[in-house]
Amino acid sequence: MGFLAVLLSALIILAPGFALRPTPEAVDAGVTIALGEPARDDSDLPPISGALDPDRPLVVIDAGHGGEDPGATSPFGGRYEKEVTLALARAIRDEIAASARVRVALTRDDDRYIDLRDRYTIARRLGADLFISVHADAAPKNDAAHGATIYTLSEVASDREAAQLAARENRSGLVEGAGSAGDAGVDRILIDLAQRESMNLSADFAQLLKREASPFFPFRPDYHRFASLIVLKAPDIPSILFESGYLTNARDNAYIHSAEGQKQIATGMKRAIEAHFAQEIVASQS
Repeated sequence: MGFLAVLLSALIILAPGFALRPTPEAVDAGVTIALGEPARDDSDLPPISGALDPDRPLVVIDAGHGGEDPGATSPFGGRYEKEVTLALARAIRDEIAASARVRVALTRDDDRYIDLRDRYTIARRLGADLFISVHADAAPKNDAAHGATIYTLSEVASDREAAQLAARENRSGLVEGAGSAGDAGVDRILIDLAQRESMNLSADFAQLLKREASPFFPFRPDYHRFASLIVLKAPDIPSILFESGYLTNARDNAYIHSAEGQKQIATGMKRAIEAHFAQEIVASQS
């Protein structure tokens, strides 16, 4: 079967009523066991919207900041980053839920503070297949900076601005171990392997998001950057931090706060997410 035919089949499978979970033989059992399943108490987990089939892929959308952590402040009206990130996260959730092809959950659906580790822990406990942390950037010394940026995990920042963003966003220590295989050395190797794979998939999704969403909203020319961001350190979930635009740029600020801008961002994000899972099906069948 040719690639286009396989991709078409994957898109059909993503239509409402079809399951997506990979077959057991497609799962690396050794890594799964080593990472372990986080202790579950589903009563405190956020609700899941979208596709009703529990075998459908799940994306967790994380509205950055919240509660006592307002994030950046816009000089245009003094609005906080935590407000626009929640509005964007809700818009993305609603767009995905309406298509009923993918399941979706929010780490927060109100104005509350969540520790950075707790954000990706929520995603792991839900069994997420993709994690997207939504933010809004600020560059007080460069109000000409504009457009969306995608960050993926790296211990080495891609540039000074990425390093500064990581320092600003990180509020606690390094990622902790995620389960046990009974041998600390083996655990570390397996977790490192899993995280390396997740980092590669995250970088692939960054490129896919740029391709699929560019018709709907603008990106910076250097749209993909790398930083050591704690919120992206789930070792077994592809994760990105999405900076929707600059609160310090008048045009960006107006756009991301508008209903039209939020709808366009949500549409572009939905297209990329659904394309990502369709590609995962293609990869599993090849």
